[in-house]
Amino acid sequence: MTLPEGVRERRVRTGGIELCVAELGDPGRPTVVLVHGYPDSKEVWAEAASRLADRHGLHVVLYDVRGHGRSGVPKPLRGGFTLEKLTDDFLAVADAVSPDRPVHLVGHDWGSVQSWEFVTVERTRGRIASFTSMSGPSLDHFGHWIDKRLARPTPRRIGQLLGQGAKSWYVYLLHTPALPELAWRGPLGRRWPGILRRIEKVPAGDYPTPSLPSDAANGAWLYRDNVRTRLRRPRPDAHAHVPVQLITPTGDRFLSERLYDELEEWVPRLTRRTLSTGHWVPRTRPDQLAFWINDFVTAVEGERQGHSAVETAGVSRRSNTRRSVGRVADNGYAERFGGQLVLLTGAASGIGRATAFAFAEAGARVIAVDRDAQGAADTAERCRVIGAAGAWAEAVDVSDERAMEKLAERVLAQHGVVDVLVNNAGIGMSGSFFDTTSEDWRKILDVNLWGVIHGCRLFGRQMAERGQGGHIVNTASAAAYLPSRTLPAYSTSKAAVLMLSECLRAELAGQDIGVTAICPGLVRTNITATAAFVGVDAEEERRRQKRSTRAYGIRNYPPEKVASAILRAVTLNEAVVPVTVEARGAYALSRFLPRALRALARLGPSV
Repeated sequence: MTLPEGVRERRVRTGGIELCVAELGDPGRPTVVLVHGYPDSKEVWAEAASRLADRHGLHVVLYDVRGHGRSGVPKPLRGGFTLEKLTDDFLAVADAVSPDRPVHLVGHDWGSVQSWEFVTVERTRGRIASFTSMSGPSLDHFGHWIDKRLARPTPRRIGQLLGQGAKSWYVYLLHTPALPELAWRGPLGRRWPGILRRIEKVPAGDYPTPSLPSDAANGAWLYRDNVRTRLRRPRPDAHAHVPVQLITPTGDRFLSERLYDELEEWVPRLTRRTLSTGHWVPRTRPDQLAFWINDFVTAVEGERQGHSAVETAGVSRRSNTRRSVGRVADNGYAERFGGQLVLLTGAASGIGRATAFAFAEAGARVIAVDRDAQGAADTAERCRVIGAAGAWAEAVDVSDERAMEKLAERVLAQHGVVDVLVNNAGIGMSGSFFDTTSEDWRKILDVNLWGVIHGCRLFGRQMAERGQGGHIVNTASAAAYLPSRTLPAYSTSKAAVLMLSECLRAELAGQDIGVTAICPGLVRTNITATAAFVGVDAEEERRRQKRSTRAYGIRNYPPEKVASAILRAVTLNEAVVPVTVEARGAYALSRFLPRALRALARLGPSV
């Protein structure tokens, strides 16, 4: 992708070459410098840069690393890409674009590798305010990581060395003479865009730029000039002198997550984030990336201005950058969900409300949807109190297709594309098949099934069109696979939700959109108090509602446990998740002893 309109370009001279530097946004705002990796040029940042400037109001600076894009090429190539010279380049850019204030540094791949050098050498002290790193470790830290495992070679450590060694296959090839240049200027250069689309799921478009073959050929010297030297003799003083945010893609094919296990030894103020994607984060997840960068910059700038101390705001190990550690870090999901946009239906009470709170504690932005306007508002208000990065309420009946369409349009315009959708709204209904009228069927299917269909169709389509992945959670029930003579309508609606989820999971897997069906058993919510009991008069219906509520109360399984299961399921991308002992037991019986379930289904309730 080409850079967006309004970009200002300049040439910055350093070390006998000129660097091509691009700027977006207001120079009076905090400056963020984006450093690209290999074999990219600054255009890899186009999507993230436009969001940082337009949505978050930051002054964004990108530059082509020497030998790449429209920057000059050092001559000779050998020795022209050392970390010392790359540091000179960065300082020249920083002095040109922000002479009076330190900049916030962001690096990806080799942009991150060289940025680790920038934030750990003394001569850059005072010129950098913060550093966000992704998919590129410090060569010094990497060298010490290797030395520590060789010094005490336990089976686990040897496994880690072998695992990273296998992932680093391309590094060995880049050290071979002439072969990388021939490959990049020949078939590999032509096929690279297709490889990125198929393997890394990078969206199609006008990226990479036409300079790719020469960029990749020249950039091979980044490895040749630095890797072996630093890994053999890593610096002992490579401690970061600024706060660092580490964003780790869990699907990185080139770097093991274990590389960062001991990073706290080198970074006294570290924020960790994880993202379910591959190596090319700037291209596959620009929305989330821009949000996290802005969030981190805002926290650090707040400290610099004396408005909020970072140490109490949570810029520490595994914390949320906006708030005190407390409950935000306690649930263990702040790394995964911090800043993500989560929409939940049926959020005024029960499982929906508890799940909204769980995402809020993880620092997500929460949209609480329910036909109970006051209940949704109460949930949103509570979410803001307990740690949400933002929370809003929407009063919508999920069975109303037009209302759901307007909701989807409104959410997209005001907040962007939803990252996690939880279709939880549902109603209960009990009674025999012949006592269930056509109107009863329409009522329960409109909410339990069509509400889920509307959510998946509208918000799922937005996820797919964005091309940055996401996750859909549909609340089914153990009744989906547990037949009952007293729950024909309810069980049918939930069985349909379960099968819909399985079908959608297969269809959306290639777009990095996970789909999970949550199947709770007896959970302490108000569904029994509001459930319809067909075929009986009003007085008998109230009696059965009270009796069912007492039974669920005796079971006393809290909705908070279901919420925890939902967050875990999204993190692990689980397909079908029975919750509660009875739900798991029934699921096992449905797979291995279905005849036993059919026998149980014939049992009716005691009157």
